[in-house]
Amino acid sequence: MAPFLESVKSFADVPITDAGVDTLASLEASEGLVRLFDLLGSAAFSVVQSDLRGNIEKVRGRYNSAPAQSTTLEQLVEGEKGEKKRTATEGLMWLLRGLSFTCKGLQNVQNNKSEEISVAFTKGYEVTLKKYHNFVVKGVFSVAMKACPYRVDFYKKLAADPAGGPSMPEDKLNEELNKWLTGLEHIVTRVEAFYEKGGYAKGL
Repeated sequence: MAPFLESVKSFADVPITDAGVDTLASLEASEGLVRLFDLLGSAAFSVVQSDLRGNIEKVRGRYNSAPAQSTTLEQLVEGEKGEKKRTATEGLMWLLRGLSFTCKGLQNVQNNKSEEISVAFTKGYEVTLKKYHNFVVKGVFSVAMKACPYRVDFYKKLAADPAGGPSMPEDKLNEELNKWLTGLEHIVTRVEAFYEKGGYAKGL
């Protein structure tokens, strides 16, 4: 075992070429992000995790059925364009929204050292997922935010090695987390712009 950021694939290490964002590497990094919610320690976030996992599986399912046409996320979406049911295109769209919510919440935490996790994630929710959710889902997220751990406890868990090894030093933790978040933001922004330009979200 190792501290969280050393045990998951960093979004900073996901290859991006002229053809787009590497599909398998981005899914691996996204699966790591899902595990981050375990550190928040609230059962209320299981809904978020389940949603993210479901959308990762939709994208992975498309990759498995047409790997040659799905090397990058952009190619995967383009390959599904003419089909009646665009399951992976819709799954990826919702995955991006969930990733964006997590990214914004953690960036708020990093950028404002006096802000508690619940406040930072609530702000992140308001500018990302909230506009897509109905009254019931908004209520679920509201409960989840209120159940967030204290900032100091979250950072302790983030730095700790579950196997009892040495914790990650604070300066290294901040450096790695910022790199992870910068990589995540870049991928989300890039693929969202691709959706917008190609009109891929229409009708979904």
